[in-house]
Amino acid sequence: MKRSIALVLFLIVPWLVFGCGRGKEPAAHKGHEPETKQDSSKEDDLEMKGLSMESIEKEGKMQEVAPGTIQITPERQQLIGVKIGIVEMRPLTKVIRTVGRIDYDEKRIATVSVKVGGWIEDLYVDFTGRYVRKGEPLLTIYSPELVSTQEEYLMAREAKKSLAKSSFPEVASSGDSLVEAARRRLKLWDVTDEEIRKLEERGQSKRTMTFYAPFSGYVIEKSVYKGMNVMPGAALYKLADLSVVWLYADIYEYELPYIRVGQQATIQFSSLPGETFTGKAIYIYPSLDPTTRTAKVRFAFPNSHGKLKPEMFANVEITVPLGQKLAIPEGAVIDTGLRQVAIVDKGSGYFEPREIKVGAKAENYYEVITGLKAGERVVTSANFLIDSESNLKEALGGMAGMEHGGQGK
Repeated sequence: MKRSIALVLFLIVPWLVFGCGRGKEPAAHKGHEPETKQDSSKEDDLEMKGLSMESIEKEGKMQEVAPGTIQITPERQQLIGVKIGIVEMRPLTKVIRTVGRIDYDEKRIATVSVKVGGWIEDLYVDFTGRYVRKGEPLLTIYSPELVSTQEEYLMAREAKKSLAKSSFPEVASSGDSLVEAARRRLKLWDVTDEEIRKLEERGQSKRTMTFYAPFSGYVIEKSVYKGMNVMPGAALYKLADLSVVWLYADIYEYELPYIRVGQQATIQFSSLPGETFTGKAIYIYPSLDPTTRTAKVRFAFPNSHGKLKPEMFANVEITVPLGQKLAIPEGAVIDTGLRQVAIVDKGSGYFEPREIKVGAKAENYYEVITGLKAGERVVTSANFLIDSESNLKEALGGMAGMEHGGQGK
């Protein structure tokens, strides 16, 4: 009996041991397999959310990576010459450069004419371009009307002396009225007080009358010659005062919003190297040239030295302060035609293409309207942008692909 029990135990124990070992082995296998699947599923989920398993930092935290982000090793960055700029608030000054033409100040041009007809006896200013000062004699004219008016004035003065002896106040005062009427007629014909005084001293009329320059300036037109018969109102000279000149500058349509009346401008001339002249805008024309798409802006420049001459061409520079603006270097902006993009340095070798909107360009900077904030780092080197153009296209395409893929999943 005891031998039978021992035999049964001898046969059962190995079977139990073998069976238990086989049972444990699947259990261990089952416990390991879900863990692998879970890790793989977790990695897929992270990639869908824009997270990279490769971006785990030493401290074990995960770094968020935006769709389309590309990674470039430090060695590759050095090889292709990556340069970084900072998005920052800075004073921006836009400089508009153009060309202009000097012209006469229309408000300082005058026409010299006579109000009586006659013949030119003497011509003192006899060529175009001559400078005359105010009060300088221009010409003498013989006019029968002027001679008779002079005689009337002298007769009125004599009559005044006779009438002054009358005992009737009305008669005595009438002499004054006659003299004043004759004097007024001479004045209306531009006879000066000095000429009238000389007439009173002589006591007899003069055959010719002298006319004088109304103000200082250059003779830019002369239509009179010695011995010529002139009619009342005929233009004899045109004088231009060049103490102030105008400059007409052509401003492109897209630059017009920055131009204001009163803005200062500086001009330089190739014929006057090293010299700079300053003036200000006084008028902006309301229409554009349909061919050049430019509008004319008129500037006034003081010219007491006389160096600025009409029809001179000048290089014009207009400085427009834009104030404190958020700005990035010019090389950081990639203009695709449809939008502007900047490459943002996210650190650890990651670069993110980001759509931005820029405003005015001021020298080597663009004003940032949206898309970036102060303190961010952006790539500014043109050679990097050219080298990574294909990468950028891939990144932008990948961005759209990931978005569609995420929706599909």
